[in-house]
Amino acid sequence: MGREKVQIFDTTLRDGEQVPGCKLDTYNKLIIADRLDELGVDVLEAGFPISSPGDFDSVVKIAQLIKNARVCGLTRAVKKDIEVAAEALKDANNPRIHTGIGTSDSHIKFKFNSTRDKILERAVFAVSYAKSFVEDVEFYAEDAGRTDNDFLAMVCEAVINAGATVLNIPDTTGYCLPEEYGSKIKYLKENVTGIDKATISCHCHDDLGLATANSIAGIQNGARQIECTINGIGERAGNTSLEEVVMIMRQHTDLNIDTNINSKLLYSTSQMVSQSMGMPVQPNKAVVGANAFAHSSGIHQDGVIKKRETYEIMDPHDVGVTQSAIVLTARSGRAALAYRAKNIGFELDKLQLDKVYKEFLKVADRQKEVNDGDIPKIIEASGL
Repeated sequence: MGREKVQIFDTTLRDGEQVPGCKLDTYNKLIIADRLDELGVDVLEAGFPISSPGDFDSVVKIAQLIKNARVCGLTRAVKKDIEVAAEALKDANNPRIHTGIGTSDSHIKFKFNSTRDKILERAVFAVSYAKSFVEDVEFYAEDAGRTDNDFLAMVCEAVINAGATVLNIPDTTGYCLPEEYGSKIKYLKENVTGIDKATISCHCHDDLGLATANSIAGIQNGARQIECTINGIGERAGNTSLEEVVMIMRQHTDLNIDTNINSKLLYSTSQMVSQSMGMPVQPNKAVVGANAFAHSSGIHQDGVIKKRETYEIMDPHDVGVTQSAIVLTARSGRAALAYRAKNIGFELDKLQLDKVYKEFLKVADRQKEVNDGDIPKIIEASGL
């Protein structure tokens, strides 16, 4: 029996682009959208059509380009927003309108100066109106992480009855703990009449570094869609990282869930998005960072050289990285030096290695990293 599928909803081109300085033109959006479709995302959120003429144009062109993924446009619970999104998506093979409204008491009072009853009414209207244009309607309950569970369940039940096919439960401010977020999803599964008619979606932010953990907690409690971005880019501290949740589900087979993502394209997609948006990937970023499969400690290097799995839980090839890196520094041991020397044609016996290693440490203490070009000079300086 195959593992159950979790839908990957990519919002790199919408939420990811909200990062200051990361604005993309239509040409670059189309290149990234095409790669995301090739990567295997199930839903591609192309933009917020009413926000600007440029974004509208991008959504139109992405809708025309994409052949496999569902193409989604974001709206507020506003009639004109929904009409504009429907127009932008009219050429999509599989269009989805993503509409919604804030449901926490904080949003209701300070953002909308409204009441729960009026918010519920607007939510139902937005879904019903969106449903008149497309079959697939996703509803987001903004700030669901801080929304009272009873009211959230009431809203979810009402929008399902209005035709919502997906319920987005965002931890908009990145406040929830994983247990808290998972419990919220479980509560909805157990208390919303008709919940089986809709897919529950996790949309988490990384303000406290918990976006990935919260998304996985949501999946463990019944959600079956994760909203995420390449490299975790997004508003403020970022969104759930696509590459992280994909590889967590793939590595933890006991979860019995997986995605349609071609993981061998993760690293190159990460690099493409980084370069297009001008957002460097931090070296210690999980899965796709430059140091994700790099080892500089002698103890670790010795283990990896003997058997890679001693310090790596993933095969670098599975995410599109050519090979693990044994980086020579002052923390490296003899095994790493011998390994790197052999790779460039120098076979050293134990006595030779002892001599070369002493010279190596002198060089390694002077510079951050010892490269292949330094090794012949070190061997020569050792008197061999």
